[in-house]
Amino acid sequence: MLNPMTTSFVARLRAQDQAAWFELWETFGPVLRIQLSRWGRGRIGPETVRDLSQETLAALSDCIDRYDPAKGARFSTWLLAIAKHVLGDEMDRRNAQKRGGAGAGQIPDSTTPLVRSVALDDSWMTASAVPAADEQYEAAVFRAKVQAALRLTQKASDFTDFEVFRMRVLDAIPGKQVAEQMGMSEPTISRRLAKVRQVLRARLSEVIATYSFTQDELDEPRKARLNTTAPAPAAPTTPFEDAQFDEAVGEIWRRVSATPDPD
Repeated sequence: MLNPMTTSFVARLRAQDQAAWFELWETFGPVLRIQLSRWGRGRIGPETVRDLSQETLAALSDCIDRYDPAKGARFSTWLLAIAKHVLGDEMDRRNAQKRGGAGAGQIPDSTTPLVRSVALDDSWMTASAVPAADEQYEAAVFRAKVQAALRLTQKASDFTDFEVFRMRVLDAIPGKQVAEQMGMSEPTISRRLAKVRQVLRARLSEVIATYSFTQDELDEPRKARLNTTAPAPAAPTTPFEDAQFDEAVGEIWRRVSATPDPD
């Protein structure tokens, strides 16, 4: 069984909830576009990459509620398998069109309608049946989840509080300099930063739960030094733990910001 948060999100997709579809596209669209561009090696243009990314997510939503956790495929693995299937179908279609009448060496442009010939089946949920994911791809998927949590946190936070967080954590500006720029004391900066950090921990926990099929995926934040457990009043996090969390979030943000989108 999928966890309740994943099941709820799948239900929204199946009900054609446009907000759910946008969340899925906003979170994983960039990862898929980069991966498809890598595979395409210049043979497909940006518009086709975008189309194939959308088709990958549509195919995922069609089969995600049949997922069997006992068979061991990660969420990221499913994305990879379906993307490879969709790209393979596109290249088969192009090759067939070339043999059937296109000029020698001519490749249909990206406006040509995409035709899919092979249906996805339950064998795709078996971990051994899908292509291996490299560390670069797996890291990109995890960073996409962190980015999604950051967007949700920004929406849920006071503007000034998040601006303090952005400057201090995402832009790595020293606390004293942030205090001077914002016209606040350093203790006030720390309090505002703590408020956003608490929201981010909760949102990150929700996002990880929504897009995780295996225990290994659920453990990823801890391995990345991102403790998502909200501190209890009797046992708050230490300054070292908070600094470690902030540093990890900042590194991920800056890594994503430096990665160009194929669009």
